[in-house]
Amino acid sequence: MLRRVLLGMSRSPQIKKAVSAMPVSSGIVSRFVAGETAPEAVLATEKLVASGLNVTLDHLGEDVTDLAAASATADAYLKVLKQLSAAGLTKNAEVSVKLSAVGQALPGDGEKIALENARTICHAARNAGTTVTLDMEDHTTTDSTLGILRELRQDFPETGAVLQAYLRRTEGDCRDLAHAGSRVRLCKGAYKEPESVAFQDKRQVDKAYVRALKILMNGTGYPMVASHDPRLIAIAGSLAERANRLPGTFEYQMLFGIRPEEQLRLAGLGHTMRIYIPYGEDWYGYLVRRLAERPANLQFFARSLISKK
Repeated sequence: MLRRVLLGMSRSPQIKKAVSAMPVSSGIVSRFVAGETAPEAVLATEKLVASGLNVTLDHLGEDVTDLAAASATADAYLKVLKQLSAAGLTKNAEVSVKLSAVGQALPGDGEKIALENARTICHAARNAGTTVTLDMEDHTTTDSTLGILRELRQDFPETGAVLQAYLRRTEGDCRDLAHAGSRVRLCKGAYKEPESVAFQDKRQVDKAYVRALKILMNGTGYPMVASHDPRLIAIAGSLAERANRLPGTFEYQMLFGIRPEEQLRLAGLGHTMRIYIPYGEDWYGYLVRRLAERPANLQFFARSLISKK
């Protein structure tokens, strides 16, 4: 119930207005968001890479309904890619892109605009020596996102995909994407979805995650295990071993600010450990979904609000 309330908050303009008055440096915000600017994101990347970790950067923003805003988001990615390259970080850092932030939701030619903006970002990423992963959003965009992925992979086969285990369709999507050269990030899912399309019970979601991960691990692609759950991480290791996968043929991914000790432990064992770093001014929706995933963070969040000056 609490998770559903929090996910509802992520779409509330009234609550957003109140919370967004908080400075990005305060309490819970700085714990999960690297900053508002590209230099701050690059600095956070440098620190993590120096610790033996890898990174994917997400310029925050979604559901853009203005062409200028979509173009501005694409430009922001070009800017951060240029700075990552100048800092010598692109061997260990890539970018994650939400298609709704680059025009997917625009009326009329939204998909075409998103595809062209994503293509521009992929081209810049390749020139910088790195890659792009297309984030997945709510279920109404899944077919569109996978369609754009197919288009991009014709010229940029290294483009990564994201699948959400709680969607009932995901096992089939895993089978389609578990082929050679295909990078696939598997996460549980963080959007409020109806029961008709998504599992609601945590145990059902966990079982669905394992089923999907089995498909990816036994395929010929490159699985990216996005989870903070100790049990699922252990299962992922066992599945990789059974599939005769060595470190480097798959990776673990976690969010910036969550379980940093575990991130370092897995990297220390020789695994590729990638940290998802969000940055930018539009951090509200992202933050609330993180709270929904781990409601224990609410107390810390409340203290930040109370102490705001």
